Amino acid sequence: MECFKIDLKSDKGMQPELYCYIPANYPDLDANRKRPAVIVCPGGAYRICSNREAECVALQYVAQDMAAFVLYYSVKNESAAFPRCTMEALTAIKTVRENSENWNIDPNKIAILGFSAGGHLAASTGIFWNADFSKDAFGNCELCKPNAAILCYPVISDDEHPHLGSFRHLLGNDASKKEMDRLSIEKHVTADYPPTFLWHTATDTTVPVQNSIVMAKMLADHGVPFELHIYPTGRHGLSLADERSAPHPEGIVSPTHVEERPRQWVADSISFLKDIAFKSE
Repeated sequence: MECFKIDLKSDKGMQPELYCYIPANYPDLDANRKRPAVIVCPGGAYRICSNREAECVALQYVAQDMAAFVLYYSVKNESAAFPRCTMEALTAIKTVRENSENWNIDPNKIAILGFSAGGHLAASTGIFWNADFSKDAFGNCELCKPNAAILCYPVISDDEHPHLGSFRHLLGNDASKKEMDRLSIEKHVTADYPPTFLWHTATDTTVPVQNSIVMAKMLADHGVPFELHIYPTGRHGLSLADERSAPHPEGIVSPTHVEERPRQWVADSISFLKDIAFKSE
């Protein structure tokens, strides 16, 4: 496996980074194997990129014979200002697709995955990949289109129990309702939205479960393939929901970040990609 970092282009001196985990091909296995790819967007309210939702997650997909990437996008107030983060995520998709031949990736099987605000970012690529600002920047926007989305306790709506901190980091404290509506993902879903896997916990008090429910409803209304899992218990920010991603204050695993039921989401998301989103006709 190759592991390396790419500095992506952004504006105003921002320097997003794409960490790459590329499984190798071998003649005695399959010298020409083309793998799916998953691009991980950590959460953090557009204020930070949480390391708990980064490499440890990417490696789960590598273990299932996928290429994986972690996008550290621009964060904090003016640095995260829309559409900069979305442009960086679209650039990550474009970069993976343009390098698919060299990296042994199937260019038609590229998923974007995000947690919390990173879930909002991942979801936004399904809306804005062919927006006017994307056309101006990229020309051939098809290179930026995700083939699937995996949204983990995502920030979605400015109406359904919004996580205002995420919206404020994108738009500023004085953002109008019209500006917030533009970034309320469920209001812009069409039949062209990529197949989507969502999961949430019913007891999430930071980004309430209604965000995933309203997104699932709009996907259903537009005939978009999706899968939704709502687990009965678990706090916000579970990541893998086990010891690998839990904080370890003073060397002791935080029990509030360990939940048995939600940790099934990784295996379920991989099945969704293989059986639904990436299934060959």
